[in-house]
Amino acid sequence: MEWLGDNTWAVWLGLAALLTILELTSLDLILEMLAIGALAGMVTSFATDSVVAQILVAVVASIGMLAVVRPGLTRRLHSGPDLVLGPATLIGKQAITPVRLSAHQGGQLKIDGELWTAKPYDETLVIEPGETVEVLQIRGATAYVHPVPTLES
Repeated sequence: MEWLGDNTWAVWLGLAALLTILELTSLDLILEMLAIGALAGMVTSFATDSVVAQILVAVVASIGMLAVVRPGLTRRLHSGPDLVLGPATLIGKQAITPVRLSAHQGGQLKIDGELWTAKPYDETLVIEPGETVEVLQIRGATAYVHPVPTLES
């Protein structure tokens, strides 16, 4: 017990390690913020033997981490790209049309390696063979496409 009183830094380090391991089960970043507070208590133990001062620093550091750092971290970790599944993944893809496409005459396009029935998005357009088109919408099993503008030289 005398060793423990002389080495309070080891208690703080053990507490920080335990809280970090427990954080792996919760993944809420609360226990990790408390672990950082315990590390602040450990650093304080090198400067003073006062356990009250060490506890006070650990509590203030933990509360500060929970109030200032955790909200930004959770916001950053929970934001990210939207998950797009199914035919919606084809929107924005480009393909070259092998046949003439019009509102009355659809055709087959190979979009991202799959054959799709395609029609012009604008019903007044006629898309000639060999033009590059972009998928604007998927309705049922039909891809509605629009020609990609090109720079004419």
